Amino acid sequence: MQEVNKEIIYTPNAPEPIGPYSQAIGMPGLLFCSGQIPVNPANGEIPEGIEAQTRMALENVKAVLAAGGSSLDKVMKTTVFLQSMDDFAVMNGIYAEYFTTQPPARSAVEVGRLPKNVLVEIEVIALR
Repeated sequence: MQEVNKEIIYTPNAPEPIGPYSQAIGMPGLLFCSGQIPVNPANGEIPEGIEAQTRMALENVKAVLAAGGSSLDKVMKTTVFLQSMDDFAVMNGIYAEYFTTQPPARSAVEVGRLPKNVLVEIEVIALR
């Protein structure tokens, strides 16, 4: 069996993992980012409302991507987890501000509950 050359990615500019996982795993050419929730890494606070939470989650995604040698324009696939699909339109509007040209493939699903009772979590797979 061939050995996989993987790198643990960590940045203090995104929330600390709250379980046994890495912020991201990098390998030659690819970066797999764990879901980012809207926790401000500077103070641990969670902003109010879907608009602010979507922005914070995407800023955390950007920080992890940068730490792994990537960026939003290299994202190939996203998965957005929403506490309520009623928030989809607002999330989608903010999301469109971050992915302005050639947006990645995306799935968006409603889930029963998210860590820390946030409204949104976003994970990505990107080129590096």
